[in-house]
Amino acid sequence: MEIREMLPSDYDAVKALWLTIKGFAIRSIDDSREGVEKFIARNPHLSTVAIEDDHVVGAILCGHDGRRATLYHVCVGEPYRKRGIGKAMVVRCMEALQEEGINKVALIAFTHNDVGNAFWKEIGWTEREDLNYYDFTLNTENIVRFNE
Repeated sequence: MEIREMLPSDYDAVKALWLTIKGFAIRSIDDSREGVEKFIARNPHLSTVAIEDDHVVGAILCGHDGRRATLYHVCVGEPYRKRGIGKAMVVRCMEALQEEGINKVALIAFTHNDVGNAFWKEIGWTEREDLNYYDFTLNTENIVRFNE
């Protein structure tokens, strides 16, 4: 198992993994090749992949604004879960963020994502109940598609 920086050349394998994750939301623009390459260029060395037998089996998009970081699209392929891969990827992201002087990290997990929510609680993340999350769509062409 190798945990390493996500590269633009990993895009096809990462997208193929995303498409296997039930309930996963993929945006037509943000999660396109161009969108992910732009994100990685804006946040170099932070996003992560897990590789086993030359296949991407896990991925995290990780970025920050200079003050707070966010983890996006954290996933591990179903056959590879419960082996510490997700935690190892999160640790790699946290170490990279610490090197950049970032002190706080956030993420969003859908309320119906029982597997994901259990994972975050198990590895020590705190569910926030003291705030509301708001969203405003600037580009309605950025369509969301959920995997079934």
